[in-house]
Amino acid sequence: MRTPIASWIRKSLSFVFGGLLTCLVGGVVAQPLPDAKSYAANPALLIDAYRHVEVASVSDALEQLYGKRSYMSHRIHAISEGKVAGFAVTVQMEKAEGSAPSAVTPMQAAIDTAPADSVYVMSVSDGDDIAGIGGLMATAMSARGFSGAVIDGGVRDVAYLRKIAFPVYATGIVPSTSVGHYRATGGIPVTCGGTRVNPGDVIVADADGVVAVPKAVAADVLVKAQILDQTEHSMYGYIEKLRSLEEAVQRFGRL
Repeated sequence: MRTPIASWIRKSLSFVFGGLLTCLVGGVVAQPLPDAKSYAANPALLIDAYRHVEVASVSDALEQLYGKRSYMSHRIHAISEGKVAGFAVTVQMEKAEGSAPSAVTPMQAAIDTAPADSVYVMSVSDGDDIAGIGGLMATAMSARGFSGAVIDGGVRDVAYLRKIAFPVYATGIVPSTSVGHYRATGGIPVTCGGTRVNPGDVIVADADGVVAVPKAVAADVLVKAQILDQTEHSMYGYIEKLRSLEEAVQRFGRL
């Protein structure tokens, strides 16, 4: 049987320690992040978590875990800004002068058959001066819940892409069309910005660039990237306080 004093002590301790935990994490009770196995078993959870890590940390995680360079060339940059995280839907565009409009139908089918949280990844052969996508395709992607598009080639209708806030990364802006000049093939491995991308790989992009994460290791890379993010974010205040980058690097082991 609990005495009133014992009950009061128990409640007081619960209040004190609960409040301490809340204060330590900035007013929110911290919850442990899922492990790699949990992410691998839940694709939606995986992609949602990738939206909250920095692309630079994802690139570093791939290199540290596997010695792999998987970031795309600086040539591919934000045309319509926004964070991208999703599974690759791939399209290869090869030159075919004088081809019928139906030759590019597979690039349309790739959009209409893809699920939400997809990222449209297109490689246009010699495509810096060819628009791989424009406003119509971007509208369809946005309506279907795509996270964004990454084009190794040009894009057009940029004012409209920005108006609908659909993230697009490409080599540049051009007014041209691929219709009558190219043939499309969907659902195959492509090389985009110098990086090999397979259908279903995880694509992440932000102001720092674009990274392709092989699907088989996406969960492990995510967990490592989260650790790197946490470490780096912890360093900022430390550097400002001590005004020493060397001390921060020695203490946290991150640069």
